[in-house]
Amino acid sequence: MESSTQKANAEGHYKFLVIAILIGITGIYLRFASFKYADAIANVIFILGIILALRAVFRILK
Repeated sequence: MESSTQKANAEGHYKFLVIAILIGITGIYLRFASFKYADAIANVIFILGIILALRAVFRILK
């Protein structure tokens, strides 16, 4: 059985966290776009990035 430290240091957690952060940053950059629903789409993408990042952090802490 793996120890909790080995589970927390699994590479998959950190790959997922990097992807979540990139999604969040994409949402932030889309706020500067100039099409009709850019702000709404940016907020949705940013919130999605936040949710995914929190899931990754809580999986690491688990």
